Amino acid sequence: MAANVYASATDGGSGGDSAQTRSGTGVRTAGATIDCPDAGSKLTSVPEQARGEVDKELALLDEQIAKAYQRLSESAQQVRQDPGFADNAVVNPLKEKRAATLERIAIAIDRVGDRPKGLEALAACTVEDGNEAPAQGEGQDGGDEQPAEEQGQAGQEQGNGQGQGANGGQAGNGPVAADFADIKSVQPNANDKGGASGGSFATSCGVNENGLFNSDNIIAAPGVTNGAHHFHDYVGNQSNNAFASDQDLAKAETSCDDQGDKSSYYWPVVRLQNGAQEQDAQKPGGGIEGNAGEIVTPKQVTLTFVGNPREKVTAMPRLLRIITGDAKSFVNGPANANASWSCTGFEDRQLKDKYPLCPQGSDVVRTFKFQSCWDGRNIDSANHRTHVAFADAAGNCPSGFRPIPQLVQRIVYDIDAPSLQDGGRTTPLFAVDSFPEQLHKPVTDHGDFINIFDEDLMGEMVDCINDGRKCGAGADGGQNPAPGEEPQEEPTKTPEAPQEEPTKTPEAPQEEPTKAPEAPQEQPTRTPDAPQNGNGGGKPADNGDDGDDGDDGKGGGAKPPADKPGPEPEPGDASTAPGGAQPEVKATASADGGNAAEQGGGSKNGDDEDTDGLGDSQAVGQATSAAPTPSVPSRTEPQAVGGGGLADTGAQLWPAAAGAVLVIAGFVVLRRVRRSHM
Repeated sequence: MAANVYASATDGGSGGDSAQTRSGTGVRTAGATIDCPDAGSKLTSVPEQARGEVDKELALLDEQIAKAYQRLSESAQQVRQDPGFADNAVVNPLKEKRAATLERIAIAIDRVGDRPKGLEALAACTVEDGNEAPAQGEGQDGGDEQPAEEQGQAGQEQGNGQGQGANGGQAGNGPVAADFADIKSVQPNANDKGGASGGSFATSCGVNENGLFNSDNIIAAPGVTNGAHHFHDYVGNQSNNAFASDQDLAKAETSCDDQGDKSSYYWPVVRLQNGAQEQDAQKPGGGIEGNAGEIVTPKQVTLTFVGNPREKVTAMPRLLRIITGDAKSFVNGPANANASWSCTGFEDRQLKDKYPLCPQGSDVVRTFKFQSCWDGRNIDSANHRTHVAFADAAGNCPSGFRPIPQLVQRIVYDIDAPSLQDGGRTTPLFAVDSFPEQLHKPVTDHGDFINIFDEDLMGEMVDCINDGRKCGAGADGGQNPAPGEEPQEEPTKTPEAPQEEPTKTPEAPQEEPTKAPEAPQEQPTRTPDAPQNGNGGGKPADNGDDGDDGDDGKGGGAKPPADKPGPEPEPGDASTAPGGAQPEVKATASADGGNAAEQGGGSKNGDDEDTDGLGDSQAVGQATSAAPTPSVPSRTEPQAVGGGGLADTGAQLWPAAAGAVLVIAGFVVLRRVRRSHM
């Protein structure tokens, strides 16, 4: 190995301080990283019966790389003294461990199907210069990538010659100055397309103000604690952790204003490299794995589903899982990368492999545009990618795929541009959490989504998008609302309806009204200073989600406010999408503690009735740590019932007054009649 690969490991940048001095966690080699072939992306076909075991072995490969990187990062001095140290002490032992793990994967698949070929060739890893960007090419968003030369020039301009590991970040494993670019130096490169299904549906689920974090990934590593090796923000579903079964997710509480949306939306946290010690500082997924600094709560999160420029969209299947972007794209290359960074006021300029330096008064923006084509059968796939796809530049889905609503996530942060000239000492650097060997590169940004919309609300979404309307509980809080356009497309309900019953029963309004999403104006978007019975915006340790037990990530769950309608009942067949006959949907295995997924379907009671709201088409494994079933919040009544104003009181009393007058008049007539007979 060349000595200069590691020389930047402790280069302190302009200030001269080493990564060791700044982090206090030992010598780190920000200039070097471990590059291993991604076995998971190569396994495009894994029999359902082997999925659980294979997922756990793939997670073990990630853990092996993380530990090897830690060993390398703490051995800068030995590497400088002996160039062969990295191979002998890190790379070769890693190859042996990976070979054994890959063999177990091959055996697991061979038991129930055809043995995969070529896995043994994926065992060998190399040590690479962490300051060299991966080869540029087309990303997965179908041609909107910024030219590599433009991004590289922008980064070098801002790097001030410090591209060789300016200070290595708080934990010594990035970011570096060359990871940033002035947004004003980027040419406009983003364009939006209209089309056949030009409407949109927005859901409002907060900004994770209740502080629900964990370092699990239920999609990529179900049943594995700390499977992500970095922390995620969660909004929507409040029971998402590595051990949540499909039933747990279906029964969970949600932070979304519309209780019909229990979907799980999650992404890596962004941290300020300001020396702060979060409560995960000494925990897996946090400081132990190089994810250090203050977690930044987003200023705004918008979740919008849009249509397809060529044809109308069809409903997403329930429990569909989508990962967009590639958490390992720094070493894997950009084939599946889908990062998009910008600044408010400059969102026609998007950066893929640089963090933006925003001018004063402008905020940092992350945008994820998810895959918008579905294969019509599977809610997940072995590599978590092949069941969904991006449409091409013209909006056409691949052969055999159909268009579905496309999730567009926009996350805004109030973050000042860091002071690169002094390595972030005056104004701190910021970075997205990552696998430790990915060095917090911006290209590794990614997002995850699990669809748990109820059937009626999904149908409403599809109709809204296909009709060209703007709907949903978050329709008035998005980034680019159409002037004068209101979200109240379906004003079927009015809050005065219960007043037609003069009786004062407070139960009167509970006549099972149709779903609340048609009236989003009654449920304002939650703000960061209103943590609805959550943990008050606490950090990771407040939730017990430190990766030590099966309850990770629950954080107590954000309970819906008392003035929100309670959760709607789950549809009888959770896998059946609205809109008539639907294709057979193949389910994926849930966390099962290492055993093959059960094939029997959802839970049933003694009368053979579906009791878990998932239907028979879902294959559900045994959760090793089930989330508790949240209590259903009581519905509060409209204030117009049982407690009206003076006008309401008068309206209710005038019949009694009229009756009293008639009674008095009757007495007068009766007395006169009696006197006339005397």
